[in-house]
Amino acid sequence: MGTEATPFRVHLKVNLSTSARPVACLILVLASVAFIAGGLMSGGTTGGVLFIILGASGVLLFGVGLATSAGRLFGRRPVLELDAEGVRRPAGWPLPRARDRFLPWDRVSAMTAVRRGVSGTKRGEQDYLIFLPTPELAELARTAERPSLIALTLPDVPATAEALPWCFAIEPGWDATLPQIVKQARRHHETPVIDRRNE
Repeated sequence: MGTEATPFRVHLKVNLSTSARPVACLILVLASVAFIAGGLMSGGTTGGVLFIILGASGVLLFGVGLATSAGRLFGRRPVLELDAEGVRRPAGWPLPRARDRFLPWDRVSAMTAVRRGVSGTKRGEQDYLIFLPTPELAELARTAERPSLIALTLPDVPATAEALPWCFAIEPGWDATLPQIVKQARRHHETPVIDRRNE
């Protein structure tokens, strides 16, 4: 099904929320430059040299953070792609697209939607969409109690490690919602959907 359907791509929207990380990194780069300037103005003192070293380290560290976060936001590389062949997780900028991860539809046993977090807290709840690559993981998603179900979203649980590359946290900055993504996935392939968000 869906061999002629056009690819569906999910991108980050440029807004106040998604711009926070690049702006924070820019501020930290400027603060690091100020450290270097302060160190240079103090002459060859020990404190001045220490300021220069700290400032240079900050420029390097926060400069990389600025480049990657700005590239992720403005590079227009999608965070998720669905097409007739399968599910693609594009490599984060600046890595080449050859580093993308790909899961063909014939290896997708099911999709599950999971909600993690505590309602009413500052952090709130986060929805996840997981493309399950084995029938065993699909069965876990159907039958598991909430703690085991949440384990599908955690990197340090060996039993669920195979699902982790295909676990997508649905961020508010995405230009598609969870129902839209599920609808597009089913347009390309009739994959069972297990919705466990309200449990």
